[in-house]
Amino acid sequence: MHAQVQLKRFSQWLLMAAAALILSACGFHLRGAADLPFKTIYLDFPPNSAVGVELKRNIEASGPKVLDTAKDAEANLKVLADKRDRQVLTLNTDGRVREYALFQRFTFSVTDAKGLTVIPATAITIRRVITYDANQELAKQAEEALLYRDMQSDLVQQILRRLSASKSALSTEKAAAGD
Repeated sequence: MHAQVQLKRFSQWLLMAAAALILSACGFHLRGAADLPFKTIYLDFPPNSAVGVELKRNIEASGPKVLDTAKDAEANLKVLADKRDRQVLTLNTDGRVREYALFQRFTFSVTDAKGLTVIPATAITIRRVITYDANQELAKQAEEALLYRDMQSDLVQQILRRLSASKSALSTEKAAAGD
């Protein structure tokens, strides 16, 4: 009986070690902080913008400082549009709504301290589909709010990736200014 327990524990340990080895061998690693090409940035968001607050938190966690004024910042992110929308996707046989499509549309541009465009006007559109049931109105409203929060987090990650990708454009400009 004792040998069976030991054999079971050994096989579990062996399985965990194999899983750890496979995960480390495939290159899997957690997403770390964004590698942003500037030390300071100004975010042109309205003060009560949920996207602005989350983006500011993520940028500061990556190292750069978010400034309150644009004049001292190395980069300036300007919000051109930020809109949420809900459209009817499908109807049932009675003509009642069965599904909605939720959209978050965000457009921004980034300039450097001299006013040169680093990232031209860039539009990001995120879409989610939600089913609808009039008998579960409150639950569906809560689900919609949860989906919008998820879309907001996805939007912030996409903005951070685009800011990180602008690294080559900023380094080219700095090299040209140094010559």
